[in-house]
Amino acid sequence: MERAGAAADVLVLRTGSPEATKESLLEFSKRLDGAQALFLPGGFSNGDEPDGSGKYITAFLRSQRAADALVRLLDQRDGLLLGICNGCQALIKLGLLPTGSLAEPSPNSPTLTFNRIGRHQSGIVRTKIVSNRSPWLMLAETGGVYSVPVSHGEGRFLCPPDVLHALAARGQIAAQYVDEQGNPSMDICANPNGSDMAVEAITSPDGRILGKMGHSERIGNGLYKNIPGRFDLRLFESLVRYYS
Repeated sequence: MERAGAAADVLVLRTGSPEATKESLLEFSKRLDGAQALFLPGGFSNGDEPDGSGKYITAFLRSQRAADALVRLLDQRDGLLLGICNGCQALIKLGLLPTGSLAEPSPNSPTLTFNRIGRHQSGIVRTKIVSNRSPWLMLAETGGVYSVPVSHGEGRFLCPPDVLHALAARGQIAAQYVDEQGNPSMDICANPNGSDMAVEAITSPDGRILGKMGHSERIGNGLYKNIPGRFDLRLFESLVRYYS
């Protein structure tokens, strides 16, 4: 993020005691009120079971103080929100995806559940950008295929068919898992979790909130030397460009 020209403010949440949790909530709210965007990364917590850190992030952000700060970011300051892997899980559990606002899940809400194979999947897959309506993807090539690392046990996107087709019609499906020919696929070699319609990333209706399972932030010099493909979606460059 800093290489892209943004000033990153990393906050480590402390929840070992009620007092530490309260202090973290106060600090989170204060820092978010001074920010233009929030990035929720992935990562393991307590063995990633059950629901991993996605459940932890959700619980923290549902607290009144954190939720109020999120609303101010999104509704008052044209803020952007990105969640990857567990961060994406949290955005869906919070209702921010696909609705764009905090909401309790309903029977028709999309969800992320256990991979079809029944275990953790880790590797490199191909994804196609099918909509760049999100500011986070403004520098990505629409129709372009990007390689991306995945590492998750609960990344299977499930959604009622009518809701899924509505998301597609509105351009809220941002990326799909594709095969070597660039076609969306349900084959486990291309779609590691068995997501409906091979969905890898979705957005809010206005695109300012993006959630994706693939770790597009895991890029850097010297990585993936023996694996062909484009890896850089330029997410953080897009963030900087949006506010320039």
